[in-house]
Amino acid sequence: MTDAAAAAAGKVTAAFELAQVNLARLKFPLDSPELKDFVDALDPVNADADAADGFVWRLQSEEGDATDIEVFGDQWLIINMSVWRDTDALTAYMYQGRHREMLARRREWFERVREAMVTLWWVPAGHRPTVAEAEARLLHLRANGPTPYAFTLRTAFPAQGAEPVGFAVPEGLGCSV
Repeated sequence: MTDAAAAAAGKVTAAFELAQVNLARLKFPLDSPELKDFVDALDPVNADADAADGFVWRLQSEEGDATDIEVFGDQWLIINMSVWRDTDALTAYMYQGRHREMLARRREWFERVREAMVTLWWVPAGHRPTVAEAEARLLHLRANGPTPYAFTLRTAFPAQGAEPVGFAVPEGLGCSV
């Protein structure tokens, strides 16, 4: 079916989807009592994401989460990577329910890091980003600031990489970059 035919049939599919990665530096080992609440919440929070409107995909290992997937060769970093329909779908999920509760408690479990630990980028619909791709995008953001190649919710770019789009992130919950 051509794009025009799909649009006429009401079956418009986007050419791009939004990839996001966020890293966190653990304060304690994952099996420590200090991280019990975080670890216990992973399955319910991931299930909420899987059921969220606009959710497409998330990185996971055989265990169903990504806590054992290494990033930047650092065992103290954990990764969360997912693909969403767009920034609206991602933020609607991020700032409500259990995920919002987890964000509010992040300082209990994770070190405060000065460098960017979150980035977003557009991928062709159906593409599933790799950890190496996410690392490259994050390093690009750290070196260059927000660009169409790697950006933040505060300085988002449309899929075609035109002018930046401003976006309001609730105070104290978003990426500081």
